[in-house]
Amino acid sequence: MRKLITVLAASLCIGGIALLATSAQAQSVPFKHHRKLPVITLAIGIHTVQAEVAANEANRQQGLMHRTNLGPNEGMLFVFDESAQHCFWMKNTKLPLSIAFIDDNGTITDIAEMKPETMANHCPTRAGRYALEMNRGWFAAKGVQPGMAIGGLPAWQETFR
Repeated sequence: MRKLITVLAASLCIGGIALLATSAQAQSVPFKHHRKLPVITLAIGIHTVQAEVAANEANRQQGLMHRTNLGPNEGMLFVFDESAQHCFWMKNTKLPLSIAFIDDNGTITDIAEMKPETMANHCPTRAGRYALEMNRGWFAAKGVQPGMAIGGLPAWQETFR
């Protein structure tokens, strides 16, 4: 009986190790499928941006994770239900990005540069309802600075959900 218990325990242990290995292997494969979100055109000074709109929790969490490219005037607009100091990080984000934090009136409050695959928080200095991610350096290259207005922002109540 004791031998049977030992064999069963060893089998369970080996099965558990195999299960852990399978689970770890599944977690190490990145989620590569990303669906295209609704796209809107934004205006910043003389520049236009084609921005995918992430307006619900699932889309905001996914963001630009696992993407390997972003067109020269393409970005992602994050729309929040409430005006707050929404912070961002770059976990599983392979692209170097710049982010503009935008208040309820469409005014850029802050711009930050973000390194790929880091966990550093990037937070605005004031509350806002929007954030726009672009390729790193896009805002500087176009002369876009805090205090400038962004046109074409959706009303936060709009249904992109």
